Amino acid sequence: MSENQNIEWKESWRDEYLKWICGFANAQGGKIYIGMDDNGVVIGVSDSKRLLEDIPNKVRDILGIIVDVNLLTENEKDYIEIRINPSSYPVNYKGEYHYRSGSTKQLLRGAVLTEFLLSKTGYKWDSVPVDDVTVEDLDKESFDIFRREALRSGRMTEADLNMSNEQLLNSLGLLERGKLKRAAILLFHRNPEKWVTGAYIKIGYFGEGSDLRYQDEIHGSLFIQADRIIELIYLKYMKAVISYDNMIRIEKYPLPKEGVREAVYNAIIHSNYAALVPIQIRIHEDAVYISNDCVFPVGWTVETLMERHRSQPYNPNIANAFLGQDMWKRGEEE
Repeated sequence: MSENQNIEWKESWRDEYLKWICGFANAQGGKIYIGMDDNGVVIGVSDSKRLLEDIPNKVRDILGIIVDVNLLTENEKDYIEIRINPSSYPVNYKGEYHYRSGSTKQLLRGAVLTEFLLSKTGYKWDSVPVDDVTVEDLDKESFDIFRREALRSGRMTEADLNMSNEQLLNSLGLLERGKLKRAAILLFHRNPEKWVTGAYIKIGYFGEGSDLRYQDEIHGSLFIQADRIIELIYLKYMKAVISYDNMIRIEKYPLPKEGVREAVYNAIIHSNYAALVPIQIRIHEDAVYISNDCVFPVGWTVETLMERHRSQPYNPNIANAFLGQDMWKRGEEE
């Protein structure tokens, strides 16, 4: 038995190890062994009977959960096994939320904590209902864009799209007990920044270093932004090399439109809009840099992202709506 993401060894008990129990409960569960050294060798504990009473009581009183605490013996030495099941609701240690990731314990803060709490309660950030806004407040052009692209992609038929806007939103899962979700506001409202400051795109053309030559901002619903950004990039910001094949004019851009489109649309779909920071696109003569504020799923690292992994959209409602009309596939059809 070796120490891993589900197993921790401790030579003796300290009350601060309640944080480790909290971290295991908020993650996949696990076991903590008291009376084992860093090599996994049993060194024993002298107060095992007291710990059998103290640990489960402290866990119950401070963390509000129940754990199994077992007395084990090896080579006539007593040691303690604490079995922690994963909790279906957030567990906190004196107001702090800890999480077991790999072989480390992380204290969750900021946007990561928000995402963790929402996911534990069954909500994602973009699925929270919004008060005092109705379907009638949403933008006609944004619905027109959705219908046009959904029909073009073949994801939906004319019969499917011949429904009211409210029915369409309901079919996309963008209504919660009759209220619009945040995703609906971002996707279909003409001015989503009224609720989510920073929900727009900044784009600039740069020379050497930080030499900003010119710039634009694209506002409006996410569907309006997605519909206009690629055209703007290739008409104003990206320069094509022109050549001729006999009398046929050929324009070759430094980067393929399909790849840029997919990168930009993914930035729109997966941005952490709660950070209130706009998506930023830097265009250079031969390069495009796209940045958005993002939050990895709890426990993910950069290495996780670069490896094969299961998709876990940060904004599943927004992602589902884009999938419904399949905008990022337009490049394959043009």
